[in-house]
Amino acid sequence: MSTATHAPITATPADVSRFDDWLQWLAAQGADDPDVLVVWVGGSAATGGYDDWSDLDVELLCTPGKHDEVYDRLLSRIRETFDIDHVWELPQTAWPDGRQCFVNHQHRPGALEEPTRIVDLHISSLSDAHRILDVRRHGTPLVVHDPDGLVELRHDDEAEIRRACEEWTEQIRQRRATAEWLVNRAVRRGQQPEALSFYLSFALGGLVRLLRIEHCPWRHDFGLRYLHTDLPADVAARVDALVPGTGDGDLAEMSAACFAWTDELLAAR
Repeated sequence: MSTATHAPITATPADVSRFDDWLQWLAAQGADDPDVLVVWVGGSAATGGYDDWSDLDVELLCTPGKHDEVYDRLLSRIRETFDIDHVWELPQTAWPDGRQCFVNHQHRPGALEEPTRIVDLHISSLSDAHRILDVRRHGTPLVVHDPDGLVELRHDDEAEIRRACEEWTEQIRQRRATAEWLVNRAVRRGQQPEALSFYLSFALGGLVRLLRIEHCPWRHDFGLRYLHTDLPADVAARVDALVPGTGDGDLAEMSAACFAWTDELLAAR
């Protein structure tokens, strides 16, 4: 695996004061509810890029096996305590050991007419998989409640990162011809929705995976998110030009450019 050329996350602490009511409430849950063991804020508040349109990403670890009980209890308290418009609850099967919901204070936050007030609440049973954080992937958490010092900042296993990156590189190498055929066939047939789907997945998506493996292997699986945080500015700008709707080229031309760049990266590995 290539040596990373882009620095890990070094975010300036975010000003999350518009969620002060939530931070105080979460701290109180930790103090009063014995099943609430750890609470921290992650997402862009920890990794960088936090702004008026960011939500508050809350990670809460609870007594193992009690995530459903804690989720139901806290959601009931949220409805009683806060003035909220609606809640999007992910299916109970979304997480094997947890629950997640998005608490919306605004009726239509997507209008972006005022700073966002959405809380992404993710509750998980306490385990090493959840309490140990690699700051290169997740940034430095804003810890709200952790009286027993359960949150541990530790890099993920380098051998496992290398194995995953090598596996993905080999997959992209093997599927190279098939991927280009899938994209270009749909373009030639005039099936634009299908062509766009295949382009984003196999052409641009595969290229970005290789770029992440080169520059930030610890976030090799982050897809198209956070490109301007994770990649050097000139590389991110070159990727921008390959996003449909942002450049002058049509999908066939962008596909050719994506696969040509992919070939360069594969040849270097």
